[in-house]
Amino acid sequence: MMPMPSRTRGATSPADQPESGNAEVTRRGQRRRFSAAFKLRIVREAESCTESGEIGALLRREGLYSSHLGKWREALARHGEEGMLTQRTVGRPKSEGPSRKEFEKLVREKARLQKRLAQAELIIDVQKKLCTILGLPTAEETLDDESGS
Repeated sequence: MMPMPSRTRGATSPADQPESGNAEVTRRGQRRRFSAAFKLRIVREAESCTESGEIGALLRREGLYSSHLGKWREALARHGEEGMLTQRTVGRPKSEGPSRKEFEKLVREKARLQKRLAQAELIIDVQKKLCTILGLPTAEETLDDESGS
């Protein structure tokens, strides 16, 4: 048997080449960005495909995934051609950023303080009723007496 030719995996461009002499270590790749005109061209080419396997060949030729095409078709349907050309690509919103955590912390603290306030008001009402039953002066009456004397 003839030995199989060795195939290299991973490093395909100069940017992907190893940083050091170790062939196993490669730089982290960057997310690809596609212009709106490119996306529109690919969607139009895919629409013109009529034979079985043509779309797959188009995607392989351009180095794309079928999910790219699906998302671009959806964007075109939602925003139209004009909207797709002017649409800005925005990163994914952070669901758990410091401001979100701070907001949730403040909401919890507010609920806790409202509960304590309700308890304090209940205690004050009970104290007033007890003072009235026992015939003792309430805090309000004591303050009125001190300011009036």
